[in-house]
Amino acid sequence: MPYKDKEIEKQYYSIGEVAAMFEVAPSLIRFWETEFEQLRPRKSKKGNRQFTPKDIEILRTVYHLVKERGYTIQGAREMLKNKPVQTKDKMEMIQSLEKVRAFLVGIKQQLNTKA
Repeated sequence: MPYKDKEIEKQYYSIGEVAAMFEVAPSLIRFWETEFEQLRPRKSKKGNRQFTPKDIEILRTVYHLVKERGYTIQGAREMLKNKPVQTKDKMEMIQSLEKVRAFLVGIKQQLNTKA
């Protein structure tokens, strides 16, 4: 997942910044905004979307369900609505396991180059 190693540092992010975090087009972020009621970024006086860290966490979950786990929009919507805590916990566990795996693969590669 492109986003997982990025730190959230600002109070508000533009749609372009958010799209870059997830390596997707801004149009996909706008589409997800229409499909997921939990995702409601505030808008500036000019109408520009301003995403908070909470919005980005919701997008991270949507990205995980749709892009990584292969859920349909409807399926992801139901997971977010009916099991938000379990979904987030499961996603975080998978990410932790991926980090452990990457670490172990790195150790294995180091051991193979020394042998």
